[in-house]
Amino acid sequence: MTNDEIKRALLASYETYGGINHLDGTNLPGEESVNILARDFMHLLFPGFFEEHGVTKGDLASVVEDLLTRIEKRLASEIEKALRFAREPNPAELAREHTATLLSRLPEVRRVVQTDVAAAYQGDPAARSVEEIILAYPCVLVISLQRIAHELYKLHVPLLPRMLTEYAHERTGTDIHPGAKIGTHFFIDHCTGVVIGETAEIGNHVKIYQGVTLGAKSFVVDDQGNPVKGVKRHPKLEDHVIVYPGATILGGETVIGHNSIVGSNVWLMQSMPPNSIAYYQGDAASIVRPRKKKEALLEEFNDWVI
Repeated sequence: MTNDEIKRALLASYETYGGINHLDGTNLPGEESVNILARDFMHLLFPGFFEEHGVTKGDLASVVEDLLTRIEKRLASEIEKALRFAREPNPAELAREHTATLLSRLPEVRRVVQTDVAAAYQGDPAARSVEEIILAYPCVLVISLQRIAHELYKLHVPLLPRMLTEYAHERTGTDIHPGAKIGTHFFIDHCTGVVIGETAEIGNHVKIYQGVTLGAKSFVVDDQGNPVKGVKRHPKLEDHVIVYPGATILGGETVIGHNSIVGSNVWLMQSMPPNSIAYYQGDAASIVRPRKKKEALLEEFNDWVI
């Protein structure tokens, strides 16, 4: 086919398959612009780590001011595009309000992100420094951006939160929905192939490994067979839970009790009481509930499985 024939065929396909076109509509948030936002957020959270040239304490105030100015302008523009797409009234004014709200929450986000870095350093004996964690551990990128995206999600900003987390997904292979609620001191070891759904809840001091899925067991549908949005579909992990590689935990009513351990390759669609161990045995997951301190549970579990 000649280029002219290809052009005519594409134009015809745009008319035939209109549901995947966005023509004569509002300007959507730009992928590259959102990616720049993601990188600027990381610079703001971790000054001196990702710059080409070092940052001194004397430079810090001006560096932060420049970053905030740049982020504020770009973020307001991209939020406004997202709000226009959703046909929100007064999108420009609302975008400015949402931008100011998010920026005001960044100090608290940074405080929580610091706990994630500490958890990674404490949770991995291979880590030699905090600097190594921040520069080389993908969990820092994906968790930090999810925490920022979650603030936008709570403000009901469409499109943009998911685009931020997808930047991290593309970079790390870990997919955390911006709607997931995540406590402090969260560590994803190796941070590859992890999927955490929109309505998942994760407590404090939780550690998960590669290949873990916190997913939905089934979808609630309406009378027309369409999925009902916004219902609880994903599990809850309480404080001090460890989930080992390849485990799959499904269902909105599934709760993994505090101080519990989910072993490698376990497929779980039922709740676990606190201080329990689930491990793969034959073709099913066995759940035991020893009355022991977590350190003893972990040592015994490592003897069984790892």
